[in-house]
Amino acid sequence: MPATTIKLESDLVKKVTELKSKDESISGYVRNLIVKEHKARENKAAVLIYKQFLEDNPEERAAMEVWELAPLVGEIEK
Repeated sequence: MPATTIKLESDLVKKVTELKSKDESISGYVRNLIVKEHKARENKAAVLIYKQFLEDNPEERAAMEVWELAPLVGEIEK
């Protein structure tokens, strides 16, 4: 895996140092931020695809509406 160095200005290094935990490196913190951002963008794209799927499939949309109305807490059957 090729390593890449990213240089940060000193004021940005101070900000990152204030944000990260004491036992975490700056590189590790920035790496985790990038992974989280990438996952968030993937999730946003998946939401758009799923919304389109529900628009194209009214029977699935109707089933989801029933599912969303189902009680999540109730009596346990004996």
